[in-house]
Amino acid sequence: MKKWIRLKYTKPYNILRDGISINNPIAIAVLGICSALAVTNKVENAIAMGLGVTFVVMASSLVISLLRNFIPSKVRMITYMVVISSFVIVVQFFLQAYFPTIADALGAYVGLIITNCIVMGRAEAFAVKNPVKYSIVDGFAAGMGYTIVLVLTASIREILAFGTFLNMQVMPDTWVNWVVMAMAPGGFFILGLFIWGIRQWTKNFEEAI
Repeated sequence: MKKWIRLKYTKPYNILRDGISINNPIAIAVLGICSALAVTNKVENAIAMGLGVTFVVMASSLVISLLRNFIPSKVRMITYMVVISSFVIVVQFFLQAYFPTIADALGAYVGLIITNCIVMGRAEAFAVKNPVKYSIVDGFAAGMGYTIVLVLTASIREILAFGTFLNMQVMPDTWVNWVVMAMAPGGFFILGLFIWGIRQWTKNFEEAI
């Protein structure tokens, strides 16, 4: 009985741990880099994008897992796209209705969640092969792994670039903004440090040829 209980709770925990750290979508799989660089100049933008991707990957994984025995292999990629795009539209309409400023700041990148390899990757690598309960956890883990890196990167970039955190002044009036941190080169630098840090922590390195 004890062994059954331990096994029951081990798999969801391992899925969650893998998605956030060991197989982090950005740091380990190197997916979603374009959006990560584009939306991490402000923390609010990073949170919105991260939660949007998390919702889409969870919802699409749930639906694809439910339909996995009915999706013909020849049209599975098209099916993924239809399912994913439906949930992306929901996110886009939600932001436009309730957070129009953030929707304008994110621009086309919300719509481009459809092409985000994280969402498609979890559908193909996990959801289509596993039950709903595990697919939801996997989607949440992948989304949170993406969101955590985005928010941490944005926290540093916003403070250095604008002297603010969530648009609240945190640096003294004498602070000189680092303009480069509001631009892509600053994002590359901070994101690179996080990728290095996470790979050091998880001991996940590419072997030299």
